[in-house]
Amino acid sequence: MKRLPASIVPILWALLLLPAHAQLPATAMRDGLPTLAPILEKVTPAVVNIAVLQRSPEADNPLLRDPFFRRFFGMPPESQPQIAAGSGVIVDAKNGYVITNAHVVKDAREVLVTLKDNRRLPAKLVGADAGTDIALLKVEPKNLVEARFGDSDALQVGDFVVAIGNPFGIGQTATSGIVSALGRSGLSVEGYEHFVQTDASINPGNSGGALVNLKGELVGINTAIIGPAGGNVGIGFAVPAFIAQAVMDQLIRYGEMRRGRLGLSMQDVTGGEGAAVAEVQPDSPALQAGLRKGDVIIAFNARPVRSAAELRARLGVMPVGETVELRVQRGGESRTLKARIGEIAGTAGGQAVQELAGASFKEVERGRQRAVLVAGVKAGTPAFKHGLRAGDIILGVNGRRIASVAELSKALRGSRGVALNILRGEGLLSLPVR
Repeated sequence: MKRLPASIVPILWALLLLPAHAQLPATAMRDGLPTLAPILEKVTPAVVNIAVLQRSPEADNPLLRDPFFRRFFGMPPESQPQIAAGSGVIVDAKNGYVITNAHVVKDAREVLVTLKDNRRLPAKLVGADAGTDIALLKVEPKNLVEARFGDSDALQVGDFVVAIGNPFGIGQTATSGIVSALGRSGLSVEGYEHFVQTDASINPGNSGGALVNLKGELVGINTAIIGPAGGNVGIGFAVPAFIAQAVMDQLIRYGEMRRGRLGLSMQDVTGGEGAAVAEVQPDSPALQAGLRKGDVIIAFNARPVRSAAELRARLGVMPVGETVELRVQRGGESRTLKARIGEIAGTAGGQAVQELAGASFKEVERGRQRAVLVAGVKAGTPAFKHGLRAGDIILGVNGRRIASVAELSKALRGSRGVALNILRGEGLLSLPVR
């Protein structure tokens, strides 16, 4: 009797344990054995390799571009531009749009996209959003194959998925696994996270590649791994398709993300699901919609809300002016409220703070209290690297309230172990800066 390869056994057990009504695609068997080949044949032409030529450090150093400095002090040996590799997914063949990770194309001077048929196409960066780690490229739309978006909200733990990308730059590679967990957050300070966790092997270079279900639908954009030296240990993360698609739509329309606000802060529900409203800001869309402190938001646009991080991620990709529907539990009653996403006011101009170079700050009113608004942050500066973002509201330093830019500067001066208490969008976070 011929023994089956060990790698086939888990798949056969999975097939045997499927409910009677569940079916894999009709083409998932070949010569009596299960195969993912038909799915990959459909999807892999839409997954691309991305080569990025990054600017050298001197390109961004104003001192080294100063004629006086160059004349009297000479130029240091010029470092070579860095070359990085990643992956991407064609999501609109007609217009040539390719989704990838923002960190893949960060500081890009040139971007080259290689298709499965070995065509090489120069790509233009349409826009990028560090908050969700999603970027959008555009290539010449000629004889392209696109991946179709699937419903990432329909994913369940245990669903089979396939990750496709360019690990270590060796070329297109497919790995399979299951959805290990949903709604993962807390991997960065940006706060717009609702990751799909998978045990499908994801390695450096897979960033920006496709996570697809067994229908060949795009349910996520691979973005991060946890493992020694960045290698795979069975814990990988993908931005769910609903976030990637929402960011893409705004990048196409505006060239950037234009986030709005509801004007509330929230926290997880102890021993249950939902997002508990901890504070409703005066004169905010949340207040106008009828939200109150203590309300528990259990659904957003008819989608269940499991945690505060999930609701924050969904709100974080809503454009200004959009009307959203909130299902709220108040006491023993459930009600539906509608709110219109408002603008984040006053993000222009401001004062500088020496300890947070690269950002500008201004004082704002929050009801009867004052706070400090981050009016702007330049990419690559110390403030940006600490995690500050335009629109953040600094409520305090090390848990102590501040009401002015002067108080912020004084609290930072000479202190050790400083953490900023920040309201970002609808969530509160502590941001270590020293």
